[in-house]
Amino acid sequence: MKRFIIYIFILTAVTQPGCKTYVEVPPPQNQLVSQLVFSDDKTATATVTGLYSTLNGFNSSFANFIGNILPAAAADEFFYSLSSADLDEFRDNNIISGNSYINNAWTSAYSYIYHANAILEGLESATGVSAPVKQQLRSEAKFIRAFCYFYLVNYFGDVPLIVDTDYKKNTALARNKVDEVYAMIVSSLLEAQAEISDAYPGAERTRANKAVVTALLARVYLYTQQWSKAEAEATKVINDSRYQLLTDLSRIFLKNSNEALWQLQTVNTSTAGVNTWEGFSIVPAAAGGASLYHVHPSFLTAFEPNDKRRTNWITSYTNASGTFFYPFKYKVRTKTPVEEYSMVLRFAEMYLVRAEARAQQDNLGGAKGDVDVIRARAGIPLLPGNLSKSAMLLQIEQERRVELFAEWGHRWHDLRRTGRAFAVLSPLKPSLQQTDLLYPIPLNAIITNPNLTQNPGYN
Repeated sequence: MKRFIIYIFILTAVTQPGCKTYVEVPPPQNQLVSQLVFSDDKTATATVTGLYSTLNGFNSSFANFIGNILPAAAADEFFYSLSSADLDEFRDNNIISGNSYINNAWTSAYSYIYHANAILEGLESATGVSAPVKQQLRSEAKFIRAFCYFYLVNYFGDVPLIVDTDYKKNTALARNKVDEVYAMIVSSLLEAQAEISDAYPGAERTRANKAVVTALLARVYLYTQQWSKAEAEATKVINDSRYQLLTDLSRIFLKNSNEALWQLQTVNTSTAGVNTWEGFSIVPAAAGGASLYHVHPSFLTAFEPNDKRRTNWITSYTNASGTFFYPFKYKVRTKTPVEEYSMVLRFAEMYLVRAEARAQQDNLGGAKGDVDVIRARAGIPLLPGNLSKSAMLLQIEQERRVELFAEWGHRWHDLRRTGRAFAVLSPLKPSLQQTDLLYPIPLNAIITNPNLTQNPGYN
């Protein structure tokens, strides 16, 4: 077990801010896949649950600050209210390759990919792990690897594909094209979908099951414009009776809510009472106090009158400088016992995925029906029945904006993938350039790996 502890120590170091290399060199390959880690079902399962934990282990991790707050600032949702050179670069879309958060996004994602690859290699030769457990864990590792690559390719564009633990080879890889990365994501998700359990492997919704894999696959098909496949996969999740849209919007982000497909638990105990790192970062420390994040003024006008999302998911505080608004999906800063978990994949998204896929296939009636489900829950009028295809797609963009804000950078990714980012954001950000729509490859990665090239527009 000592070699596994060494590996976890190095993995933890990789995921913290300030890492200096492309991917921190892990211990030799035989240590990564030590049979001691996969001696039985219990130890093998621990390696996978440990991977989930590291995704959300600290405030500024890949699955909270990096995935939720940074792309929200790069879009038009909310931003850091004080002054920070690194964070202001996201608000202004003027990110430099030496930005510490860019470096952390890259190194942490690749550390999780290494971890997933190590699990897959270890399970391949493990003899003490039962067949059902091996199948489940293998599927979860493939899912998490695909999940990380989905965000890497959407942050950076072309990225190196690493599918094993041969670090000597992997630290010198060039970037693979976006299409190649997506092909690997799809193949991994299809393999996972075929083998993973339909039931959650535990009492909570904090590990992947078939519906979770299917939901990410539906999104990937949407992003790659495979409309009929996106519709089919989203429909599978929508038809699953375990999930439902909650009428009480204040309960959606509670742990194990029926609207949650996949959530992450905050397991770090260094700060007492943390429910989610998002809530800890955004909710003021004291009632009536100031939040560190302010909603962009343009976003406040995005909601229609009487939209329950505006009243439930945004709140404000007032001081001598004025009234300021901040996201309030997560309502707990610290509290015991824990009430909220971080939402990663949510049932409502599947209606919006299917609506867009249907609209792109000229099924405007079906698209309207899906959007209306979301609008009815929000307490606003249903769509008119005479919208054109272009008008319907803009309406879906709008519904995604007000439904999914402050969740995993949906707004930023939506504007980028639809080619609408420059038109929408440039009036708010006059210095915005087309080349700003991808993050720069981290400077440390390029220094470490001479085969990496930089994205256009960055030095």
